[in-house]
Amino acid sequence: MRNIFWIIRFSFHIANYLTIRKIVNLSVLAFSYFLSFLKLERYKPCMPFFLSVEVANYCNLQCPECPVGTKKNTKLIAKVIDYELYIKLINEMKPTLQHLILYFQGEPLLNKQLPDFIQYAHKARIFTSTSTNAQFLTKDNAKLLVLSGLDKIIISVDGSTQETYQKYRIGGRLDKAIDGIKHLVFWKNELKSITPMVEIQFLVLKTNEHQMDEMRLLAKRLKANRMSFKTAQLYDFENGNALMTSKTRYSRYKKNQIGKYVLKGKQPNRCLRLWSGGVVNAHGEVLPCCFDKESNYSFGNVSASYSACRNNEKASEFRKSILQNRKQFEICRNCTN
Repeated sequence: MRNIFWIIRFSFHIANYLTIRKIVNLSVLAFSYFLSFLKLERYKPCMPFFLSVEVANYCNLQCPECPVGTKKNTKLIAKVIDYELYIKLINEMKPTLQHLILYFQGEPLLNKQLPDFIQYAHKARIFTSTSTNAQFLTKDNAKLLVLSGLDKIIISVDGSTQETYQKYRIGGRLDKAIDGIKHLVFWKNELKSITPMVEIQFLVLKTNEHQMDEMRLLAKRLKANRMSFKTAQLYDFENGNALMTSKTRYSRYKKNQIGKYVLKGKQPNRCLRLWSGGVVNAHGEVLPCCFDKESNYSFGNVSASYSACRNNEKASEFRKSILQNRKQFEICRNCTN
């Protein structure tokens, strides 16, 4: 009953962010997407429903399937996004943007200005969320995040024991992640705030799948608002992978008739995310989606304007190419969206 009461309150909280202009933009966006895959219209200029902004592009952990953690991205230059550039972006986007995700690849809490980033977007009436490994989620940082107006925080906890947790979150400590959750719950109660929604996210792998029930109990004990189990994207999957879960429901892959692993389901020549969302990396580059880890398909830099990048010829041609043959792009071949 307590959880239902919280859900009702949180729903009313989200509704406060809605405006007529945002609803109209969302309607145009949906209509444009519908016409596009029916081949009736290529693209009608509109702004995204959600946007991911990379506040820091480096991380303190070495997770084996993360290009940042494994240092696979040799082009990466460690950076936090420029605050003034961020302010300019939010000022442009606030009339239509409904959800701002302050996360892309790196660890957001490595940017000490994160609470300021959140607060500015919150005051602009934009729903804000972030995702963290919680290794820097101290009591002081947790208080700042609650006070900032953050609406949702995802905390990665991929094991109920340190032995299991560290098999994927290499360099991380489970006790720090648990303490971070406790700090958030404490300050929410202390400050009488319904936000942020605290979601514990568990990446289902072969190494930790035996602890899923234990994680459900742990999430309940920690009084998290939500416990979610996420399927893992694996870069080397065709011949199997030691991290690939045996739980069919939580695997993105299946074995075909010749014994090779392939993505489940079909990949139609369309992509809702190209219409509904976008990504801005720490350098200010506008990317098509979160699968463009190495920023190979940048549409331009927001130092001009986001709209100019989203609606330019390069972006238009990319969307057109997706509608013709999605699998021609490497970043689309391992995508389940």
